[in-house]
Amino acid sequence: MSLSAHVEELRRKHETLSDQVEKAQRTPGADPYKIAEMKKQKLRLKEEIHRLAAN
Repeated sequence: MSLSAHVEELRRKHETLSDQVEKAQRTPGADPYKIAEMKKQKLRLKEEIHRLAAN
């Protein structure tokens, strides 16, 4: 897999996770710990995208 394809895949995962976080936040009774974990995953993806894009 090329670097650009890998970065694009990470961006898709980030977008999907973003949608899941938004949906969970609108859901009454959603687990706040699960939402927090998804946000952390989202941040890790974003950092990885920036790190790879800088190369």
